[in-house]
Amino acid sequence: MIFRQFLQEDLACASYMVGDDDVVAVVDPKFGIDEYLETARYLGVRIEHILETHNHADHVSGHGRLAAATGATIHVHRLAAPDYEHEPFDDGWELQLGDMAIKALHTPGHRPEHTAFALIDRSRSEEPWAVLTGDTLFVGDVARPDLAIDKEEGARGIYESLHEQLLGLPPETEVWPGHLGGSMCGSGAMSPKIASTIGYELANNPMLRLDDADRFVADSLARIGAQPPNFQNIVAINRGPLLTDGVDAHPLTPRQLERRVADGAFLVDTRTSLQFDDAHIPGATHISILEPGFASRLAWLADPDQQIVFAGRDDVDGARAVQLAQAVGMRNLGGFLHGGMTAWREEGRPATQTSRLTLEQLKERFDEGSIQIIDVREPDEFADGHIPGAIPTPWHDIDSIPEGIDPSKPMATVCGAGHRAGVAASLLQRFGAEDVMHVPKGGVKTWREQDWPIENGS
Repeated sequence: MIFRQFLQEDLACASYMVGDDDVVAVVDPKFGIDEYLETARYLGVRIEHILETHNHADHVSGHGRLAAATGATIHVHRLAAPDYEHEPFDDGWELQLGDMAIKALHTPGHRPEHTAFALIDRSRSEEPWAVLTGDTLFVGDVARPDLAIDKEEGARGIYESLHEQLLGLPPETEVWPGHLGGSMCGSGAMSPKIASTIGYELANNPMLRLDDADRFVADSLARIGAQPPNFQNIVAINRGPLLTDGVDAHPLTPRQLERRVADGAFLVDTRTSLQFDDAHIPGATHISILEPGFASRLAWLADPDQQIVFAGRDDVDGARAVQLAQAVGMRNLGGFLHGGMTAWREEGRPATQTSRLTLEQLKERFDEGSIQIIDVREPDEFADGHIPGAIPTPWHDIDSIPEGIDPSKPMATVCGAGHRAGVAASLLQRFGAEDVMHVPKGGVKTWREQDWPIENGS
């Protein structure tokens, strides 16, 4: 029996290779397929089947590229109704690969077509030893219900799928989910742990301890974060004609990059926040490729129809940014700065800076009343406790100077740990803030721990 898990760390996605000594299936392939091909070659097996748990909303599937490379058949639940050649299945369908059987368990809720896959090694038992739960059950969490249908209907569907299909499996059944902590498809309760068991989740997952459907629905709806603006575009790509090739985005000289930005391209600086703050191209938006969630943040801020160009530390960062951008449906990619920011600076081209504040310095400015504070966390985080007088503006909603903020006076962005504050500061600077700072380490949580003033409520 062959079983391998593959992680796409930036998007916190998990995919799987399952089969026997000759033939394997890949479940929920990521857009970059080289790892599957290399593993199959190493194991001496053929990839003949591609299984999708559902039409994904957070990342572009690699099913088209993998099918083109191997000739594999794509299988997806009948309700997915994609516009590509595939073999539809229904609840209870089985794919037999030697002694390994993959059994479809229809689990609607996250999406109507969503399906989990029970794995049975018939050389040992007729009981499943594992289940690939996709986006229904995670380690420590359950799926969000609002990316396909009415959110209350979706939450009720997830509850029924859990109790009618998954939780009745033997308690020792291993749980291998489609996402790990950091994915937008669940809540902040999702664990970064790669696997669990049905028994452990029943005992320790708070959502599974709710045996009343109405209470489950209420709690599910209370945990939903903001809807990413790009998810419908990603679903359309995954349902549409197969993508068999990536985008060929070339290195750009500083002059070429400058001209593309002048023509309206969206410029993303992918370096660390410290490097960005020290010197960056005027108008650049900062999203570090060295932190988890680069592609998700890019999808929040970028218009799929607008050309995107990247400036990083070097060509390796630029090429990786292009790859991750494609994973969230960005195809209008104009290239990346050849030689990174070093090449830009060597030509003496203009650069600007962004100021930083420690949390202690922010407190001093707060006490003096000499700083405008913009809290860039989500609304539920803000309501749970914020610095008095702070203006709430989630980082991904910044498309101008927030109402109530004077762009000519000093302002500082703050979040939970510092990552979002840096992105927000770059956006404010791009939209005309004259004196913007951010707190790169620490945030409201640390502020509260210092017993400094906190207000609750929206």
